[in-house]
Amino acid sequence: MSATAGAAQAAAIALVQRQLDAYNARDLIALLDCYDVDACQYALPATLLARGRAEIAARMAQRLEDPALQARLLQRQVLGNCVVDIEQVTQRFDDGLGWIELLCIYQLREGRIASASFAFGSRVS
Repeated sequence: MSATAGAAQAAAIALVQRQLDAYNARDLIALLDCYDVDACQYALPATLLARGRAEIAARMAQRLEDPALQARLLQRQVLGNCVVDIEQVTQRFDDGLGWIELLCIYQLREGRIASASFAFGSRVS
């Protein structure tokens, strides 16, 4: 790997980790700072969840209210301008505490997350 490719990969990892750290800290401002102003979030394969920072803020503010919310990184891979994470997310459901596995695909552009796509696993109690 060239020095330039290595630096780009390190920057991609740092950005996605900063977003994950902000999520776990329930820091909406720091989380939104990781996203491009026109970023989109999707449920895979192509269901739009939020478009732009305002909609992402509304969606994430609601999620960050959960005091049990915690994402644990299980695996991370960088492929060009994409970072793929597999996470275990603990959260409160209507009937109690549980967790899901989550596949996250972050497409990066100019030092920000341009899109984030998620595949939600089944709930485990």
